Amino acid sequence: MTSSQPRVLVVEDETELAELFAEWLSEKYDVEVATKGEEALELVDEDTDVVLLDRLMPGLSGDEVLETIRDRGLDCRVAMVTAVEPDFDVLDMGFDDYVVKPLFRKDIQRLVRGLLERDAYDRHLSKLFSTASKLAALESHKEREELDGNEEYLRLKAELERTRERVERLEAEMSEGDFEAVFYDFDRVDL
Repeated sequence: MTSSQPRVLVVEDETELAELFAEWLSEKYDVEVATKGEEALELVDEDTDVVLLDRLMPGLSGDEVLETIRDRGLDCRVAMVTAVEPDFDVLDMGFDDYVVKPLFRKDIQRLVRGLLERDAYDRHLSKLFSTASKLAALESHKEREELDGNEEYLRLKAELERTRERVERLEAEMSEGDFEAVFYDFDRVDL
C-alpha cells in the first residue's frame, strides 16, 4: 500500500453525492470514487479497506458489486449506503453495515471510522482466540516444566499478553457511543 491512510472506495452513481462523501472523508482517508459498478470493480483490490456502496446503480448493481467483491475474497469492509429500505433479501448479503440515505458528514465519518475500528478489533480478537487455543491445547497435554522450557511456548504466551493488551486498548479507545455503534446490531437481534 502506498498510503499510510486507510483506503476508502465510494461507489455512488450520483456524481455530486459521491464527490461530497469523498470530500467529507478525504482529510483522514485515501478516497477513490466510482460512479458505476464496473468502475468500482476495477478500483477495488486488496489495498481497499472500506467500500461505501450504493445498491441501485444503472448497469451493474451494488448487490452484484458486493457479490463480486466477496467472490474475489477481498477482505475489505463493505457498507451499503442506499435509499433502498432493507428487506429480507439483506439476510443473504455479505455486507458489514447497511445504512439508508440521507446521511450527513458526521454519519459518513462515523460509519467509516466504525468499520475500521471493527476490522482492527476483529483481527486482534481473532488472533487472541487463536493464540489462547494453541496455548490451551499445549497446557492440557504437557507438564509445566516442559512448557516453561520451550522457547516457542514462552514466545506464544508473551504474544497472547500483547494481543490481549491491544484488544483492551482498542476497546478503551472506542468511546462508549462508538463502541455501541460498531456493535449495535447485536442489541437488535435475538440470539
